[in-house]
Amino acid sequence: MGKKLYFVTNNSTKSRAGYLKKFTQLGLNVQPEEIYSSSYAAAAYLKSINFPQDKKVYIVGQEGIQEELDLQGIQHIGGLADADKVVGPLRAGYKVEQDPDVGAVVVGYDRYINYYKMHYATLCARENPGCLFIATNCDAVAHITDVQEFPGAGAMVGALKGSIAREPILVGKPSEFMLGDIAKSSRLKRHEICMIGDRLDTDILFGKNGGLSTLLVLSGVTRKEQLLNPTNSIHPDMYVDSLADVARLAKLAGLVPA
Repeated sequence: MGKKLYFVTNNSTKSRAGYLKKFTQLGLNVQPEEIYSSSYAAAAYLKSINFPQDKKVYIVGQEGIQEELDLQGIQHIGGLADADKVVGPLRAGYKVEQDPDVGAVVVGYDRYINYYKMHYATLCARENPGCLFIATNCDAVAHITDVQEFPGAGAMVGALKGSIAREPILVGKPSEFMLGDIAKSSRLKRHEICMIGDRLDTDILFGKNGGLSTLLVLSGVTRKEQLLNPTNSIHPDMYVDSLADVARLAKLAGLVPA
């Protein structure tokens, strides 16, 4: 079809390299710069604001965030290393001492979330002067298997919003940050980009917020009855049952050989 393709995901558990490996296993020829994950966005955001080299990031999340911070040369603690830590014993005078050099807390999906991580992140964000509070994404639920919805990164972010008592800087969909990076690297104007996705409150809202054309596919998270529900306020420019319909339409339009 002669179109540039970019893969944009709010899943922060993998780095660009992790997703590249997955695409390769699927037999897809994808370049690293065509992949935009919220883990990459968190590291890229810190780099864009010239995050001080002598400061550290405390991670509530998994290896995707850690690997992307490493690639940007940003120091970090927490993450998987704190998966088994506990707070206690709780007695008079007990306190957790946080690292005063932590200048940002980055929160993403964390399958190993625990009370220690929440407490440590809260201490850093509330007590370290100027400490940033960054969320990779705020998806309420994650579709980890095909039979259930699981708590998403929004559950972790929501808990810490309560204890930190401020809103995080959001770097994944539907925020502007990732889209600005894509538009800049692709040298495309906003009206030349179409956002295709299966979720209204992230994918389609991401496109709407950025002035893109939007196409909803109904083969994933969003069902047709949800889209057409009168209470729904997010409307794509177009919707199809699946990506296979896009291929058929392209053939009918003569964009690809029949």
